[in-house]
Parts: sequence; C-alpha cells; structure tokens
Amino acid sequence: MSKGPGLFVDIGKKAKDLLTRDYTSDQKFTVSTYTGAGVALTSTALKKGGLSTGDIAALYKYKNTQFDVKVDTDSNISTTLTFTEILPSTKTIASFKVPDYNSGKLEVQYFHDHATFTTTIGLNQTPGVDVTATIGTSAIAFGAEAGYDTTSGNFTKYTAGISVTKPDSCASIILGDKGDSIKVSYVHYLDQLKKSAAVGEISRRFSTNENTFTVGGAYAVDHLTLIKAKLNNHGRLGALLQHEVIPKSLLTISGELDTKALDKSPRFGLALALKP
Repeated sequence: MSKGPGLFVDIGKKAKDLLTRDYTSDQKFTVSTYTGAGVALTSTALKKGGLSTGDIAALYKYKNTQFDVKVDTDSNISTTLTFTEILPSTKTIASFKVPDYNSGKLEVQYFHDHATFTTTIGLNQTPGVDVTATIGTSAIAFGAEAGYDTTSGNFTKYTAGISVTKPDSCASIILGDKGDSIKVSYVHYLDQLKKSAAVGEISRRFSTNENTFTVGGAYAVDHLTLIKAKLNNHGRLGALLQHEVIPKSLLTISGELDTKALDKSPRFGLALALKP
C-alpha cells in the first residue's frame, strides 16, 4: 500500500494505544501455534468477574487473500475475508457472524499517495453506510467520517480530524459525536525505537460541559520489559508491567485504582500470550 496519510481511524490512534492498549482488569490466557500448512491457530481463555469465556481462531493467508474465522463458547462463528489488490491500491474486507445474519459488512479501502477512502456497507435489508476520507501526507493529514442510515435517511455520525506527525512526536485533534465532543492528544517519543513515550489527552463534551484530562507514558526498562502508567483528572490510575518471557511470548500484569472512590480496592488483571 501507499505511504500516504493513512486511514481516518489512524488519526489519534497512537495516543489511544498508549492510554488503553494492554490495560486489563481481567485474567486472560492466549496460546498461538502454526501448522505446517501455514494456518495460525489461537486459543484464548478469559475470566471476567465470575464469568469465563473462550474462543478458538484460525488465520490462513494465501497470496493476496486472508481468511480469519473465530468460534467462541457461545457458539458464535465470526468470519472475515480480506482481499488485497483485487483492484490496484485497494483492500476489500467482508465479514459476517453466525447466527446473527444481519451482522454482515463489506468494506472497501482505497490508498493513494495523498489520499485514502473507505466505504463500509451493511449486508442486510436496511443497510447502513459509513464513509471516510483522508487527504494529506504521512506528515500531516486531514480526515472526515460520516455514517448514513438508509432506512431513516438520517446521518448517524459525522466526525472530522487532523493529525501532525514528526519523527519524534505526533499530535491530533478530533471533533466527534456530531460536533458535541472534541479530543486533543499529543505523543512525544523518548527514544529512537519509539518504545518509551509520554502522552497527554484532553477531551471535552459540550452538551454536559464535562472535561477529561489524561496523562500517561511508557518506559522501556530494557528490550524485554515495558512499564506503562496513566492518570486522569477523575482520579483513575492505571499501570502495567509487560515482559517478554520467551521470544514473542508476553506476560502482562496490570492494575487500576479509583483514587476518589470510597472503596479504594485496586483491580488487577493478568494476561499471558504465548507464541512460537
């Protein structure tokens, strides 16, 4: 694909990943294996509160086609087919879930050196349509997103954003919720490998005059160990320790504490992902 501005979902993604990715208060265990035929098998067990769930996923790639299927303990089967370069500079993604036959979607992504476009259509009797467009370069990008309900004839969402990316930093502004919210984020990298970073995010909802300010960061202790932490103005503190036990196998221990709650008991999560 091109080295253009990226998709609209990439605007603000780096800050979001630093503040949310790998944070968990649940117990999760994942094992991945690869067969001789090139099929990747992943088994996941999750315990959330007193409820335990699990799933098995298979991923197979053949030339420009990727087939992904997942079966969970509730007998739901999720399937995703990804086709690359059916047409030049495009990616087509078809997904559906059984037994929810109304969950099918078809997405087409188009990449250009100075623009990207996506169109997503629901595969049901009353399909919704989502469209995104981004223009610019890998250094600066402007984008917009809109959702349209073909049944009611109303727009379900419209969002606009801008991002500025430099070798050691990234900033973004997103106006969302039909103009009711704004989110400003900034990430500054502290090393060349971009493993250590500081992040700040401010969001405001105009209808409720609610403001949320979050600061956080990640610090690479060494090439195997990563520490992350975050704190917002509502008193929610989160931290995690991630260590690569063996190559490509990660052990993550995370916790969260509401410092303003009457019950200040922290919640802890444990995630172990094993890959060959």
